[in-house]
Amino acid sequence: MKNVNLKVNGIDVTVPEGTRILDAALKAGYKIPTLCYMKDLCNESSCRVCVVELKGNRKLMTACSTLVSEGMEVLTNTPKVRAARKMTLELLLSNHHKDCLSCVRSGNCELQTLSKEYGCDDKRYDGEMNNYDVDDATEYLVRDNNKCILCRRCVAACNKVQSVGVIDAGNRGFATRIASPFDKNLGEVPCVACGQCINVCPTGALREKDSVAAVDKLLHDPEKTVIVGTAPSVRAALGEEFGYPIGTDTEGRMVAALKAIGFDKVFDVDMAADMTIMEEGAEFIARLNDKNAVLPMITSCSAGWIRFIEFNYPELLPHLSTCKSPQQMFGAIMKTYYAKKMGLDPKNVAVVTVMPCIAKKSELLRDDQSAAGAGIPDVDESITTRELARMIRNYGIDFKALDPKAEFDNPIGKGSSAGLIFGATGGVMEAALRTVAETVTGETLENIDFKAVRGTKGIKEASITLAGKTINICVASGLSNARKIMDEVKAGKSKYHFIEIMACPGGCVNGGGQPIVSSSTRNVVDVAKVRAGVLYKKDKKDTLRKSHENPAVKTLYKEYFEKPNSHVAHEVLHTSYVKRDRY
Repeated sequence: MKNVNLKVNGIDVTVPEGTRILDAALKAGYKIPTLCYMKDLCNESSCRVCVVELKGNRKLMTACSTLVSEGMEVLTNTPKVRAARKMTLELLLSNHHKDCLSCVRSGNCELQTLSKEYGCDDKRYDGEMNNYDVDDATEYLVRDNNKCILCRRCVAACNKVQSVGVIDAGNRGFATRIASPFDKNLGEVPCVACGQCINVCPTGALREKDSVAAVDKLLHDPEKTVIVGTAPSVRAALGEEFGYPIGTDTEGRMVAALKAIGFDKVFDVDMAADMTIMEEGAEFIARLNDKNAVLPMITSCSAGWIRFIEFNYPELLPHLSTCKSPQQMFGAIMKTYYAKKMGLDPKNVAVVTVMPCIAKKSELLRDDQSAAGAGIPDVDESITTRELARMIRNYGIDFKALDPKAEFDNPIGKGSSAGLIFGATGGVMEAALRTVAETVTGETLENIDFKAVRGTKGIKEASITLAGKTINICVASGLSNARKIMDEVKAGKSKYHFIEIMACPGGCVNGGGQPIVSSSTRNVVDVAKVRAGVLYKKDKKDTLRKSHENPAVKTLYKEYFEKPNSHVAHEVLHTSYVKRDRY
C-alpha cells in the first residue's frame, strides 16, 4: 500500500494511503476529540467535534471522515478550531437535560468530559428544549432521549454489529430523535437485550435497568439466606471501575467486596459453567450418535442469542441445546441441591448473580426457570458489573484496600478454568471439546488448548477428529455473524456439527453490562481481546482445567444428579424455548 507524507501541527507523519486525519494525528501525538466516531462502528461525521484546519483551506474539516493526502498540513488546536468545538459542545448542551448529579454516567460521560476540557458554558445557548418520555418498558434497559446527542452510535451497534435493527433516527431537524419502528417502546419490538447500544453511548441516554435497590432489600431481609454468584468475565473487568488498567484480574478483591457487602455465601458461577459442559457435552455426544438427531447443535449460554433466535429463526429452535445457561443452572443448583444439603427452605434462599450482561435480567424471568417449584425462581436478581461497582462505592468499601487473595466459599465455590474461559468467545467450545474429546476417546488429551477457536474474530471454524470421525465446529460472536451462520443452517448448507454463538462481539468480556470504555480508548485498544487475556492467563496457570475433573461437579452428580442428562438433571438443569412474535 502506498504511503502518504503529511504534517500534523508541524510534525512530519507518514501513514498508509486511506488513513483518516484522526489516526494520523494520533500517530503524531495529538488526540482529536470525537462524540460520534468509533472505530469499526460509526463514522457519521454528525457531531462536528473533531473538526481541524487544513492549511490553504478556509473550511474546517472533520478528522473522522477526511482522508490524508500527500503534503497535507493539518492544524488541530488553532483558536478557530477550538472555538468551533466549544460552540458545538455548547449547542449540544443547550438541548441536553443536565441532571449530571443523578446521572449514572456522571464522571464517565464523554460529553461531560469534553465540556469540562473546553470550559463550556452550559447556559450560553439557553432556549427551547425537547422533552421526551423515558422508555423504561423493559426489565433490562432504560432509554432517555433527553440525554441523547444523536451521535447514532447505538443505531450502528444495533443495525451494523448486531443486525437487530430495532432503533434508528426519526424525524428531521430539531425534532430528530432515536426511536423504534412505529414509535413503539423497546418492550414492543424484537430487542434482544444485548446491551451493545449502552456500551457505545457517550452519555446517559442508555443505561441498564437498575437492580441495586432490589438486591439491597434482599440483603436486609432477616429471613433470607442471600447467595451471590459471579460470572467468569466480571473479574476481568471490574477493576476498570476503580482505576485499574484494562486487563487487570481482580478476582480476590471482587470476592472480598461481595463478602463485605454482606452476602451470606459468595460462589463462582464457573462451577455452573462446568455443569453446563457436562450436560451440553453429553447432549452433543448423544446427538452425534443418533442418526435422527438434529444437527448442528448450538450452544444456549447467551441470553441475548436465545432471544435473537426466538425472534428471528424460531423454526431452528430444535438446534439449540436444551441446557439452561450457567446463570440459571447456578440458581437451580442453589435452590435444590444446596438448599437441601444445608437444610434451607428454597423459598427463603435468594440467589443474586453478577453478570457482564443485561440480558440476564430478562432471562431470569423466562418460563421454565423454577427448578425448586412454581413461584420459586432459579435466580432472584441479576446485577451487571457496573451495578456491582456502584454497590461497592455506595457501601463505602475501599476496593483497592481489599484482600487480593480472598477466595470463594465452599463446598461448591470453585470452578475449573474450563468454566472460566466461558467469558471469551470460543471459550464454551474449547471447554466442551476438552470434556467431549476425553469422554469419546477414553484417553487423556496431551494438549487441551484448542487455539483455533480463540481470538476476537467474528466467525471461527475448525475440524477435529474424535474416534475416527471428523467433527466440524464453528464459533460466532456478534449477532450479525450469528445471522450468517443461521442463514446457512436454515438453507440446509451448514457443514457444522457443533456451533457456539455469543450475542456480544468478543463474548461476555464485551457484554452489555461491562464497564463502559470511551471511544478514545476503544479506537486504539481491542478491549475484548485484552479482557479475554485475563481468562486465558488464569487458565494456563490453573491445575484444574477440565470440567469433568472438578471435584465439586463430581460431588453434585454423586449426591444428586446421578449422571449427565439423567431425569433429575433434565428436571433441574434443562429448559425449553418459545417462538416470539416480532411485532
